[in-house]
Amino acid sequence: MLTIAFIFYCVATIFFFVAVTGRSFRNRTPEQHARLFGRLGYAAVVIGFLLHAVFIGVRWYVGGHIPTSNMFEFMQFLGFAMTLAFLVIYLIYRIPLIGMFVMPISVIIIAYAAVFPREVTPLIPALQSYWLQIHVTTAALGEGAFAIGFAGGLMYLLRTVNASEKSASAAWLEFVMWVVFSLIAFIVLVFYFQFIGYQAVFKAPFQTPTGQVVESEIKYHMPPIAGPKGGQLLTVDKMKPWFEAPGFMKGNQAARKFNTFIWSVVGGTLLYVVTRLALRRRVSSLAGRLVRHLDPDLADEISYRAVAIGFPIFTLGALIFAMIWAHEAWGRFWGWDPKEVWALITWLFYSAYLHLRLSRGWHGKKSAWMVVIGFIIVMFNLVFVNLVISGLHTYA
Repeated sequence: MLTIAFIFYCVATIFFFVAVTGRSFRNRTPEQHARLFGRLGYAAVVIGFLLHAVFIGVRWYVGGHIPTSNMFEFMQFLGFAMTLAFLVIYLIYRIPLIGMFVMPISVIIIAYAAVFPREVTPLIPALQSYWLQIHVTTAALGEGAFAIGFAGGLMYLLRTVNASEKSASAAWLEFVMWVVFSLIAFIVLVFYFQFIGYQAVFKAPFQTPTGQVVESEIKYHMPPIAGPKGGQLLTVDKMKPWFEAPGFMKGNQAARKFNTFIWSVVGGTLLYVVTRLALRRRVSSLAGRLVRHLDPDLADEISYRAVAIGFPIFTLGALIFAMIWAHEAWGRFWGWDPKEVWALITWLFYSAYLHLRLSRGWHGKKSAWMVVIGFIIVMFNLVFVNLVISGLHTYA
């Protein structure tokens, strides 16, 4: 069901792209052409969303708990939340351009989820609580709305920033394009190494929570650029690591996750450079052509409205409900766990965005940059904090 839903999301993305960039046919005006393919795209999203909901329901029934307990489950649910937010926003504005920017994000997020183990596993004791569905679902719904805000802010910047100029705004906008390329490269690389069955095994010392040091096997599914600290490569036919992972990464799997992060950065950079050379211009300048007819004020309004809807939901899910559950599970409301800290940073950033917009009149470019940076913080929390930094919330 999830695979079929993913296909419908991809088809919807194509429909929205045709609605914006395609030529009209059969004597239709450009407005009629956009309306037709916009409706087809929306219908495809609705079908995919319903199939996605069936997947979540069946997995919930089979597993006995809401499917948000590991990286695969949470990321696919985040894609589901993004799609739900899009369905609501599109009914308000009915602009195919929104679908052309939002649905690829949802597609990338679900593809990103698919690189993680997909087996249904029992919950660890700390997660066996009804607060799991309350905390995680509301946090994901809030982040889904932030994704719509990101799309609106990105459309505004692509519409208003002259990518051909040598300016700070143009350079930072290109950096956002590189971040997107890095995520895409990560997905492609993981699928490739899974397809060829790559595996390198290390033996490395690991300190248990009781302080005892034991030998542990670590399996790498990508060539080891960064090896585990004090590790010995057992599969002699595989590439030897160039260096050991930094000491701040505690845990026997931290080095493997850090290695994956390095591959994402390197792969994203290579993909970006090749694309840039092929286009012979900045990537953002090509994307800017897609939004040349967009009203910037409308993009700004869409971005603000999405964040205004998502912020109270995120506040409930990621902070209030999370603290209540933390008190029940660990006997404290707050413990400065990396995931908790970055959830607070995300909340403070979006709080600053709303405050500056409402009290200082930060509209337009300043507002757009804040929602773009805010969603990068969200993705940093979901990708880097989960994959690299060890903590109580490390379920990757």
